[in-house]
Amino acid sequence: MKYRVLITEQARRDLESACAWWAQNRSSEQAQRWYAGFSAAIRSLAEKPERHPVAQESEGLALELRQLHFGLGRRPTHRAVFTIREATVLVLRVRHLAQRWISPGDIE
Repeated sequence: MKYRVLITEQARRDLESACAWWAQNRSSEQAQRWYAGFSAAIRSLAEKPERHPVAQESEGLALELRQLHFGLGRRPTHRAVFTIREATVLVLRVRHLAQRWISPGDIE
């Protein structure tokens, strides 16, 4: 089954903010590579999104959250937090792995 992937405005802002940080603190070229790679990884959720693990904070929320980890090197640095609703994957947030867990107020 192929899923439709939707990215919330908050997740889009998260992604763009992380890219801007990367460009300021690393390099613009690396930031663009990171952005393009992460965007492609998010689009890949159209196929078998349930292959990604359930996020730990899902226990305290009324919906099941899953997470896609991504990084340029061997170790992931960020995660896309999403939920699956029928034939749609809804990406809710993009977070650095060092950020605190998502709470109900963090989701639109």
